[in-house]
Amino acid sequence: MSKLTELTIEEALEGLKNKELSAKDLARAHLDAMEEHRDLNSFITETPEIALQQADEADKRIAAGEAKLLDGIPIAVKDLFCTKGVHSQSCSHILDGFKPEYESSVTQKLFDNGGVMLGKTNMDEMAMGSATTNSYYGACKNPWGKKIGVDLVPGGSSGGSAAAVSANLALGALGSDTGGSIRQPAAFCGVTGMKPTYGRCSRWGMIAFASSLDQAGTFGKTVKDNALLLQAIAGHDPKDSTSIPGDIPDFSSMIGQDIKGKKIGIPKEYNAAGMPEEISELWKEGAKMLEKEGAEIVEISLPHTKFALPTYYIIAPAEASSNLARYDGVRYGLRVEGKTLDEMYENTRAEGFGAEVKRRIMIGTYVLSAGYYDAYYKKAQKVRTLIYNDFHSAFANVDAILTPTTPSEAFKIGEKQDDPITMYLNDLFTVAASLAGLPSISLPIGLSKNKLPLGLQLITAPMQEEKLFNIAHVLESAADFKSKID
Repeated sequence: MSKLTELTIEEALEGLKNKELSAKDLARAHLDAMEEHRDLNSFITETPEIALQQADEADKRIAAGEAKLLDGIPIAVKDLFCTKGVHSQSCSHILDGFKPEYESSVTQKLFDNGGVMLGKTNMDEMAMGSATTNSYYGACKNPWGKKIGVDLVPGGSSGGSAAAVSANLALGALGSDTGGSIRQPAAFCGVTGMKPTYGRCSRWGMIAFASSLDQAGTFGKTVKDNALLLQAIAGHDPKDSTSIPGDIPDFSSMIGQDIKGKKIGIPKEYNAAGMPEEISELWKEGAKMLEKEGAEIVEISLPHTKFALPTYYIIAPAEASSNLARYDGVRYGLRVEGKTLDEMYENTRAEGFGAEVKRRIMIGTYVLSAGYYDAYYKKAQKVRTLIYNDFHSAFANVDAILTPTTPSEAFKIGEKQDDPITMYLNDLFTVAASLAGLPSISLPIGLSKNKLPLGLQLITAPMQEEKLFNIAHVLESAADFKSKID
């Protein structure tokens, strides 16, 4: 058997079932790896006691023949998921010392299915960023940077989770995706990352950024691993009014089926000006791979795509300005005293929030203000509907849509930090699916000329995760990314 940290979730589950390894063996191997690679700064809180206790309980269930879906699998958890009694502060100074008295619905489902929590991962503060350089705990490093001797960003905002899976510090990880915060870091770190349909996973207990966009999702080494993780965390939650009712389907059920006759849409609007040639070529290569497997490649139009980025950067900051108003230093987290109550509010928020969070709060407050609400926020919501309608029309004719995940490979830490607009352009190919609430997955396909991973994104209609996983698995097999890096 491979080194324990190099296993996929599927392989580890098989090893546990056959008594070739124990959950404690797995947990210890990953805790040792975390200690060895602390220089990546992918974890901001390690929970070895919890991990070993959960692993011990998993071993007992497995021995009794009562194994759960993910029994004994070591998982990293993004810091915006509230975990009972464990540091949970969305990597923001404003939530200093916050240890919730409750468990988020998603992490509770993970634990109920036997998942083992290794710790909480680094992220852009309040999930606002595309590089995991906005964290109060410092920048996270992309493990691929070590191979070329450069400190690279892992993407964001779920960069710590992506880096942890990429560096074999966890078999899988939880992340959240508001405008690309799972898919973009997955592409930068050479792993597979999945954003489910909006409402597929509960948002209860997640520290909110933009409530109509935030969605919990997963990172894994393979498409099948992501399907297993989603199986564990999905489902209706009465505590979340946006949670979708109904039974949880078997997300792995279609994996392994052929895709003959499936129509794959190639949106002409995603040929962005200035996109590197190697990403255009990778996109064409991915389409050819699917065509070779029997799919039909169809050019489609998503005419309002060009408005997706500005629409997102009106709606998301507007919702953030409202959600983040609750952090005032009164009940929990950081408090910086002042002579008056108002001064205490001002001091606390001024010191507690970082520059990017302040920028987005100010943008959001502006677009919601009297005289500008109709001109910006209301208009953005109308454009959002048009973007959704574009996808709805497209899916009447195609089974899935194939696009690049990112407009570039991973870049150096600090390279785009002083230019927020350039940083926002990292979300160019991912925000439209978020605005429309669609399931989408990024998987590594090839390497750039600098030997860094490049990913492609697949998108399907709402609630079609099974189809998405099947087509993604076919593309994954055809690309055979692992052979390109060995």
